[in-house]
Amino acid sequence: MLNWQDLQIFLEVARADRLTDAARRLAIDHSTVSRRIRRFETDLNTQLFERSTHGYRLTAAGEQLLLFAEEMARQATGANESISNQNLQVGGQIRLGVTEGFGTYVITPLLSAFQQRYPDVTIELLALPKAVNLSRHEADLAITIDRPKNAEMVVSRLCSYRLRLYGEQGYLARRGRPVCMGDLSDFELIGYVDDLVFSDQLCYLDPLLKELPSPPRFTQRSTSVITQLHAVRAGSGLAVLPCFMAEQDTALHALLTQEIDICREFWIAARAEQRQLLRVRLLWQFLKNTMDVNQPYLMGESNTGLQLPVEVLPA
Repeated sequence: MLNWQDLQIFLEVARADRLTDAARRLAIDHSTVSRRIRRFETDLNTQLFERSTHGYRLTAAGEQLLLFAEEMARQATGANESISNQNLQVGGQIRLGVTEGFGTYVITPLLSAFQQRYPDVTIELLALPKAVNLSRHEADLAITIDRPKNAEMVVSRLCSYRLRLYGEQGYLARRGRPVCMGDLSDFELIGYVDDLVFSDQLCYLDPLLKELPSPPRFTQRSTSVITQLHAVRAGSGLAVLPCFMAEQDTALHALLTQEIDICREFWIAARAEQRQLLRVRLLWQFLKNTMDVNQPYLMGESNTGLQLPVEVLPA
């Protein structure tokens, strides 16, 4: 018979890929995790992971076991929430995954109002230059730029946002301003590292640059949009940035606004069993309400700063 503790360790290693990360989540030594995994494989007479310097990768047998283990974990979580009645309590922990720029410049400032109203809720904010994997339990709730396609997820459109081309006033004073798309060949650009872009939604420069008379020069590339913002501020070149990050900075100026007007969407998603928890439902609705009232700000049409609707202000 499968040992539930062994399955829990197996799940954490499968979700984290690395022993050190799994050990930290389990609050045990990584050598213990390694020993338990090897013993588990011996008991099953099956190799569950391929080991390499890059971490642990599931074998075909491991992938098959993961399906059963995930279902057992879901059942255990549901039973615990139901029996302890915690799904009716406004308390506990919510891990929220969100893209780095949006999480830092929009979500973080707004969460204060939510936490003043619900002080017993602890939010772990994963503001990362990548997408979190809800299926692997990396978060309870996620805000993504790609619409999740997993049928097990509850998904809703959260908001739209606009991106424009920006340059810093000192840089523009030295180099001048582009007056048409063709002029970009003569300017330094800042963008993403092509082979490390985590979503096609971020490849907004590709269709724009292919029309230029000659390839532009990229002075910096980064996986982080916040790093790109700081590079523009430092006068290293021009970059396409979200209006919610750049529009409030008086040193930055939007350029070629008629030619470069890019709109994207954010989606909010959760696993069905997590979406049933009251604390998760409350945060979900809070985010929906606050994004509705801040739509002009996210589209670069308002300079009044982030706003809170009256109904979500602390009681």
